[in-house]
Amino acid sequence: MSRDNELFSQNIDWLLLVLYLGCVTMGWLNVYAAVYSPEDHTSLFDMTTNAGKQMMWIGTTVILVICILVVNHKFFDSFAYLFYAFMILMLLLVLVAGANIKGSHSWFKFGSFQIQPAEFAKMATALALAKYMDNPGINLSKQKDLLYVGGIIVLPCILILASNETGSMLVFASFGFMLYREGLPGWIPAVGITAAALFVVALIFPKLYIFIGIVALLLVVIALMPRYNRTVSNLISMGVVGIIMMVFVTGVDFFVNDVLQKHQRNRIKVLVDPTIDPLGVGWNVTQAKIAIGSGRLQGKGFLEGTQTKFDFVPEQSTDFIFCTIGEEHGFIGSAVVIALFVGLLIRIVILAEKQRSKFARIYGYCVAGIIFFHLMINIGMTIGLMPVIGIPLPFFSYGGSSLWSFSILLFIFIKLDSRRTSLSRR
Repeated sequence: MSRDNELFSQNIDWLLLVLYLGCVTMGWLNVYAAVYSPEDHTSLFDMTTNAGKQMMWIGTTVILVICILVVNHKFFDSFAYLFYAFMILMLLLVLVAGANIKGSHSWFKFGSFQIQPAEFAKMATALALAKYMDNPGINLSKQKDLLYVGGIIVLPCILILASNETGSMLVFASFGFMLYREGLPGWIPAVGITAAALFVVALIFPKLYIFIGIVALLLVVIALMPRYNRTVSNLISMGVVGIIMMVFVTGVDFFVNDVLQKHQRNRIKVLVDPTIDPLGVGWNVTQAKIAIGSGRLQGKGFLEGTQTKFDFVPEQSTDFIFCTIGEEHGFIGSAVVIALFVGLLIRIVILAEKQRSKFARIYGYCVAGIIFFHLMINIGMTIGLMPVIGIPLPFFSYGGSSLWSFSILLFIFIKLDSRRTSLSRR
């Protein structure tokens, strides 16, 4: 067997592997804590509970990981577009044959087995982006190249949005981290950040105040502008920008009230004003805050969380798994989990920068961006800083699709990195 295919070769980055195993193990224990019943004394290995089922998913994940590590690293480069095309086909098929689960047609259901193609579409898109951008001469400052890259990202987004899975669609914004690293013009993320800020401001303040603020901001910029830059064309450009900002702010109200569905609109309103309907639309966030806050510094102890035991927090073992961590392990336990993720992300970025292959570097940044986005949104929504959009905490939340997709995503990069270290030792 060649060195490239040695499963337990020293070429594997063992620190990244240890961080991954730490996340998966802690996630499994917290899934158990989330479903544990003091009256039933259910076992960690009880296959009728989420913890037992998660153990099964972990076992099948090991098989997937072994398959990834034994194949040649060129496999992922050669078949990147095929993976992408297959996932596009699955996203189309799920719209027709998918099961309706909580209003979303994004799941294939086979008896008790469910799988969500949108989770795997992120990995396939990352491979397709790496494959395309690995071509010589690709420059993100060129309109043609930017359109191609945008098309690769937007196509699965449209299909995922059509299946009413808004949260998974928003995760594709994480590719912006990689694109910026690879030369995306700075004005594009600047426009995106400005639009997001204006969106939030438009939700909080009346339009009149925003309009006055935009005009005041433009006047300040003009006042600070050197006189030789105060040309007619520059002033007209600034006026056009101001008008676009005002039109955008006006459109926010229409978008929220006439485009978004009722449950999506309610989630945004709760984000802006958490006191709205605390027993209704604000229940999840309110109870999540209570659960995390009740853990204080050291937590109540493993399997001792009262908010968990009495099912006050909905989706405790999936989207709101971080509540279990906060309640039972407190600030210290929460900090350890966040530190574990930070270490994982830093390690991925460090390894991505060391890659000799542009394909591997781009893919590595995609992996880091996806995991970071999930981490930020998931924890943010449990403490009321982000809207509740229903995306899992990587390696922690219960579910086969989530665990499989994140593990495949990460171990493809580990495999690509093992090739780099193998070459450096020759």
